[in-house]
Amino acid sequence: MKIDEVDIFIPCFIDQVYPETGFNMVKLLEKAGLKVNYNPNQTCCGQMAFNGGFWDEAKKLGEKFIGDFNNNRYIVGPSTSCIGYIRNNYGKLFHNTAYHIEYKQLQQNIFEITDFLVNVIKFTDFGSVFEHKITYHDSCAALREYKLGNQPRELLKNVKGLELVEMADTDVCCGFGGTFSVKYEPISTAMAEQKVHNALETGAEYIVSADSSCLMHQYGYIKKHKLPLKVAHIVDVLASGI
Repeated sequence: MKIDEVDIFIPCFIDQVYPETGFNMVKLLEKAGLKVNYNPNQTCCGQMAFNGGFWDEAKKLGEKFIGDFNNNRYIVGPSTSCIGYIRNNYGKLFHNTAYHIEYKQLQQNIFEITDFLVNVIKFTDFGSVFEHKITYHDSCAALREYKLGNQPRELLKNVKGLELVEMADTDVCCGFGGTFSVKYEPISTAMAEQKVHNALETGAEYIVSADSSCLMHQYGYIKKHKLPLKVAHIVDVLASGI
């Protein structure tokens, strides 16, 4: 089946803190030949409320989310955290409810951007140019919630000028974990310190990841300690130079 158009999901972190990543995702999808639809009525998917134990509030947000994306198109977003939550936990909220059929369809249609590019439309080379040495952070949400595989690295290997050097313990948590970083600040900070220093040991200029929340957390540590390291969402890297 030929895919001509998609809907995009812009998570809260992207909308409020890193809007350029959302615009760059549109650039990538259009470069891949797709018409991009954005519903401006979309809001939070409800993950934060769900993880905090506020399931009634999460259900209300989930109902709205299902209504905002009810046209049976593929839905693409730049967050394994939010999309992994939708895929795995909407069933706990909507199984055997009036939204049962709709949430099942949503689960099948929604994809994280790198997974969508590599496995759905099989578009892996944008002619991107990013002349920097980078190391890649595999977020907990990517590995354990979404079950993302090697898709980000498949895309990065086609970026001209980019050198990827793997850090030690790339699959170990950076310490963000949503409200974990607030409730358990000393532990969270120590985990960020270890992650950042693993990245520094590679000699990389950038930490790249598919989750902006992890990057924000790590950059907070980097900035506070004035370390020679930057962060970048993989979408922004792939959009560079095109």
